[in-house]
Amino acid sequence: MSTTTGTPTAPTAPLKIAFIIGSSREGRFAPVVADWFTARAAEYGGIELDIIDIADLELPTTHPDWGTPRTPELAALAARVVAADGFVVLTPEYNHSFPASLKTFIDLHHTEWEAKAVGFVSYGGVGGGLRAVEQLRLIFTELHCTSVREIVSFHNGWDHFTEGGKAYEVDGAIGAAKVMLDQLTWWAEALRTARASHPYQT
Repeated sequence: MSTTTGTPTAPTAPLKIAFIIGSSREGRFAPVVADWFTARAAEYGGIELDIIDIADLELPTTHPDWGTPRTPELAALAARVVAADGFVVLTPEYNHSFPASLKTFIDLHHTEWEAKAVGFVSYGGVGGGLRAVEQLRLIFTELHCTSVREIVSFHNGWDHFTEGGKAYEVDGAIGAAKVMLDQLTWWAEALRTARASHPYQT
């Protein structure tokens, strides 16, 4: 009688997820939602979160010419986007859309986004930032990203948190965060494996 022993599976490296805080407005509500989400991501596990806060960046007012060397700061920023296996974008909704500073950040990069997964966390008034997210989906599709269906949305977001930033009862948001991360990590892992086996062609 003989038995067959399978080849042990090598441990999978944690997924590198860049969490992009997409508001730079003074007095913004974004840090409250960001703190809540990073806590959920820490509980989820298997993720290395790189927090990129738009408000901390000195974004150029004009786009660098193609082929022109980037400044050291912009080169370091691009390297962080390249290193990510996937992204979570936190966006408010301003006038049925997302902030101009977020669009500037997105447009500074091109191939760095390709063949990666992106999920969204949004907040706003009664719309909860959903219109901003739908516009972002179009942009990331153009950049060859795969956006996941489920999002985390806070309608009248400021009503869900105390002045100290502690969330009220948000079981629905907690569940939505888990489902979004389930989808994001599935796609991020699948696309990481695909990129490793053969380069993505545009």
